[in-house]
Amino acid sequence: MQNDGGTVDIDGFKLRYQVEGSGLPTIVIGSTVEHPRTFSSNLREHLQLIFVDHRGFTRLPDGVDPASIDLTMIVEDIELIRQALDLTQFAIAGHSGHAYMALEYAKKYPAYVSHVIMICIAPDLGPQTTQTARRHWKESASPERKAQLAENFRRMPDDKLARLPTSERFIEADKRLAPLKWFDYLFDPSELLVGIVRNAIIEHVWGKVFSTIDITKGLERFNRPVFLALGRYDFLLGPPSLWDTVSRRFRDLTIRVFEKSGHVPQFEEPELFDRELLAWMNKSALQGHDLPS
Repeated sequence: MQNDGGTVDIDGFKLRYQVEGSGLPTIVIGSTVEHPRTFSSNLREHLQLIFVDHRGFTRLPDGVDPASIDLTMIVEDIELIRQALDLTQFAIAGHSGHAYMALEYAKKYPAYVSHVIMICIAPDLGPQTTQTARRHWKESASPERKAQLAENFRRMPDDKLARLPTSERFIEADKRLAPLKWFDYLFDPSELLVGIVRNAIIEHVWGKVFSTIDITKGLERFNRPVFLALGRYDFLLGPPSLWDTVSRRFRDLTIRVFEKSGHVPQFEEPELFDRELLAWMNKSALQGHDLPS
């Protein structure tokens, strides 16, 4: 495909896509503003990264109830974008909750998918997982990291945050969570977040849909290779051990834990992330896995 970028209109949602790099086409579902900033220029020399918005990262059309949006709709949006871009074989990637979108698309449309890349996600976002993440923070985070989180909330309490303009509120809310999200707990993520358009669909999908998701459904028929990247210091989602039981349900799952990363290893350890991901992709392609020709 030759396009550098464009928009696909689906039910009034103007979903953008941005194509960067060369190599195996790889859809990265999420935000066409944030996610291109987190992947390295080196990776673009090996993969053609196709960044695609979902319905949560665009203006909400008039009359649309955010609570009406479910994961099935988002999967079908990805399929419509695939058709619009005339893609026949590609990898699909998702970071954080977008990893669920990537996996569910691959389950429903495996004929088009060569590899699935999931970055920093728990098996679900339900209450038990949340409790495990909180316990992990309590037992494993350093006193300095805990003190910084408390200081961040002291400087930006909820009432002060609520008075900020919407775009600024999103950035400041993310900044104060740095000790939970980044290996460097003093990191300021503002430059990654400026210009992002969000709507209430994100809160609904993350809070309702993902809290009850069962990613094991359909895995008995699913044979695409899956790469799961986790950060040792990802206190948002809890320890890698959350995957101990669920991982056995995958036919081909490779887990890599990045020891100097939090929630965004592709940005925090880009050289190692690229090396591990590309080596896995090359190995998986050599092994076949009944991939489309």
